[in-house]
Amino acid sequence: MGLLIKNIKQLVQIEDAPKKWVCGEDMQILPTIDQAFLYINDGLIADFGHNDDAKKYLTVADEVIDAEGKMVFPCWCDSHTHIVYAASREGEFVDRIKGLAYEEIAKKGGGILNSAKRLQATSEEELLRDAYERIEEVKYFGTGAIEIKSGYGLTYESELKMLRVIKKLRNLSPLTIKSTFLGAHAIPMEYKNNRQGYMDLLLQKMLPQIADEGLADYIDVFCDRGFFTVEETAQIMEAGAKYGLKAKIHANELDYSGGVQIGVQHHALSVDHLECVGDAEIEALLGSQTMPTLLPSTAFFLNLEYAPARKMMEAGLPIALASDYNPGSTPSGRLPFVLSLACIKMRMLPEEAINAATINSAYAMELQNELGSICKGKKANVFITKPMHSVARLPYSFGSDLIDTVIINGIKQ
Repeated sequence: MGLLIKNIKQLVQIEDAPKKWVCGEDMQILPTIDQAFLYINDGLIADFGHNDDAKKYLTVADEVIDAEGKMVFPCWCDSHTHIVYAASREGEFVDRIKGLAYEEIAKKGGGILNSAKRLQATSEEELLRDAYERIEEVKYFGTGAIEIKSGYGLTYESELKMLRVIKKLRNLSPLTIKSTFLGAHAIPMEYKNNRQGYMDLLLQKMLPQIADEGLADYIDVFCDRGFFTVEETAQIMEAGAKYGLKAKIHANELDYSGGVQIGVQHHALSVDHLECVGDAEIEALLGSQTMPTLLPSTAFFLNLEYAPARKMMEAGLPIALASDYNPGSTPSGRLPFVLSLACIKMRMLPEEAINAATINSAYAMELQNELGSICKGKKANVFITKPMHSVARLPYSFGSDLIDTVIINGIKQ
């Protein structure tokens, strides 16, 4: 099926050939075409260019959209979420307002352990229904690809249950979905005095079964103060690598944990959170193939320090942005708001934030050759905005819904 979008005010994030990522000063460059057209055929981007050349597709297109005054972007790639969960945690939200810290809530059985307890008692069918609703929600915020982690199970049965839900979501949703095994999200209460026992469960029972069923693309560890140590993280990454699972590490959200350095040493695809980043972490990342992924809505919701995005980019690093959508620390998958926070709180330029949420976040899911830009041969995951004057309007109008039409795999949603 052919779909022609004509009279586009500005076609954003174009490229002639797929780039791996954008880094350093280049993150300020956002290639665009003014007064453009985009032609989609059989679910892929077939052609684009100046609007004067659109007429050759008028007679062959099955549908024509007039985007007068509007912009067209590639869909966001959300490379860090936890959207399979059993219930919200607004009670802990109130606890934090009253002054309890995230770690204090976790120590008394809240936080991740709270979600795990609820998920263990929830059926696979209910988890699937609720997670599908969340995917539908974020789709209309412009998200076309999403990574989903386990980690709220923390038992053999419940971790597998979560990953099987993610596998079913791949068949139900048009979005491109990546699956991550995060059994090392927290130490369950019953293993509080037997950490090695839980490590054995992860590595000797969960991991082989997950690999046997093909339930995960990646393996993840919460390497931070009060959670998993650098040594445990290395052991888990090494075990995952034996099953072909690359690492995506939760690192340096609460402290200078060493998670960045150990992630780089083990060729992690990304290290995520990074609220605590100094010269040593930046030096470790420079020259590596690991994508630093920032989650500013987590810092917003938990009142944490924001990651030093400006310092990282000035050092020459690439940066990805993701939502961290989860019930405890970021109950939202609205990526346009994440871009707003990146600009307002981390001093990223709108062009830098857009690069971070498209090309660079696609790399953080190994999707840079099929998503993240307007490029011939890539999947036709794009959105059309409402009329607006510049790309800066998206992060500027943080409370407005500026997305008019979402197209996934060439089909209007």
